[in-house]
Amino acid sequence: MPPTLRLVLAVLLLLAGPALAVLALLGATGTLPRNRFAGVRTPASLRTADAFALANRVAAGPLGAAGLIALVGGGALLATGRGGATPWVLAALAVAGTVVMAGFGGSMGARAAAVTIAEQQAAPTCGGVCAGCDLVAGCRNATGTQPGSATTGSTTTGSRDGDATAD
Repeated sequence: MPPTLRLVLAVLLLLAGPALAVLALLGATGTLPRNRFAGVRTPASLRTADAFALANRVAAGPLGAAGLIALVGGGALLATGRGGATPWVLAALAVAGTVVMAGFGGSMGARAAAVTIAEQQAAPTCGGVCAGCDLVAGCRNATGTQPGSATTGSTTTGSRDGDATAD
């Protein structure tokens, strides 16, 4: 490998390593602000601050590993001699490992953000009939009774708030 190419690859890896490590640290602690430049940036993760924070928290581990791979690979490229296939193999492993781990972290974070957004969009349902503005009585099932209340022929007594309870 020509010395100039080896030096350029080593410097790029040594610059990418700390950048990825800082992103991983900020993502893991939840202090990475939602932005369009750094972190997991998908339509789902950018939709809410919670989704962005979760996506980057999930991606933090693989991003940290990618940063470590880049640092070790860049240092190894600087330390190797000129001859043989060793610099080529080191460069290929370092670049591929960095890209694969960063991509894996990004895809895991994107999936976590998409699941979070889907859960937030799902309307909570009780499985019963809408009670209108009767928020005190809560959700009622199709028979008009509250979920979990007795529907058998047992005797009922009135409770303090007017609901029937089984004896």
